[in-house]
Amino acid sequence: MLLALPGCALQPPSTPADSAWHAELERWPATDALLLGEQHDAPEHQRWEADSVRWLAERGRLAALVIEMAEAGTGTDGLPPGANAAQVYAALHWNEGAWPWQRYGPVIMAAVAAGVPVRGGNLPMARMRAAMQDETLDKHLPPAALALQRQAIADGHCGLLPADRVMPMVRIQLARDASMAQAVLDARQSGRTVLLVAGWGHVRRDLGVPTWLPPDLKTKAAIAQAGQALAATGSEANYIHATPALAPRDHCAELRAHPPGSMAPVRR
Repeated sequence: MLLALPGCALQPPSTPADSAWHAELERWPATDALLLGEQHDAPEHQRWEADSVRWLAERGRLAALVIEMAEAGTGTDGLPPGANAAQVYAALHWNEGAWPWQRYGPVIMAAVAAGVPVRGGNLPMARMRAAMQDETLDKHLPPAALALQRQAIADGHCGLLPADRVMPMVRIQLARDASMAQAVLDARQSGRTVLLVAGWGHVRRDLGVPTWLPPDLKTKAAIAQAGQALAATGSEANYIHATPALAPRDHCAELRAHPPGSMAPVRR
């Protein structure tokens, strides 16, 4: 199966949205970290991410690609630019059930082909239980921001999560943000940009990864928005990348179809 994994798709023609985005990137030459927030089921968002990888790499500005879709501690360091998809898949310990390779392979392989390391940033599963019980995480955000995060977790579970499980899930979200922030910091290179690809909720300037980064790190956050599906505003990101609306889908109906023990949130 791995031998048949797709590699990097052909680059599609540029669009007016791409041109606007490239112009924005031109205005951010000294950015240490660029955080791209996606809606996971929007293919246009992964295309935007792959385009961003290529644009930065072609100009020698890309230090590393950090991704939510692989656990911290995994990476392609040591693989040559000619590495195939199966080698990259193995190096990242890819979880196909959670993250379809067909969707993210082009983003990742664009970085590999450019000789840029790809590193996992997500909190390892082995550390999830400890994070759920870590009450020190409760103090990371100001009270108002913590309340927003709690509401986001409750909404992400469509109101089906028992009240006593909301805060443990908030802690996991915070710990995941902290893990991705550390991966970004570990990948820093003077004069180049570390690119983070994650769900849009993780890159919010008021709640997510930026709150774990030092204030002297030059950071920009951009959120891709499919139609009006997201409540993305200028206060949460430096740039909103508009893409066409997706076909209507009732995520909460899908979530209700899961047995209680296997309930997973609508990921942000």
